[in-house]
Amino acid sequence: QVQLVESGGGLVQAGGSLRLSCAASGRTFRAYVMEWFRQALGKEREFVAAIDWSGSSTYYADSMKGRFTISRDNAKSTVYLQMSSLGPEDTAVYYCAAGASSTVGLNRAPYWGQGTQVTVSS
Repeated sequence: QVQLVESGGGLVQAGGSLRLSCAASGRTFRAYVMEWFRQALGKEREFVAAIDWSGSSTYYADSMKGRFTISRDNAKSTVYLQMSSLGPEDTAVYYCAAGASSTVGLNRAPYWGQGTQVTVSS
């Protein structure tokens, strides 16, 4: 079992930045590919970014490339999502997930956090 707790969400003006954190506890953090997803009101949950166990490989949804950066600190069992140039379309609940490389981006990770709300005002 892995327990995930997101933090760092909040209200930000368009054009601003936020950094989300996801702290993991339980089984070995470095064993997992870590992902971020988001779900806007009335929409399906969508893939945002992923990072492999070492942090050397990262993956992004096309609309996030160049604006979002995923990183991890295995010593702190924490994954981060640095978000910049935010727009109202980025308003959503952001979730972190822990899983395997075979399920990256597929919304099928076995472990999920409870989510953190990000609201971008225009």
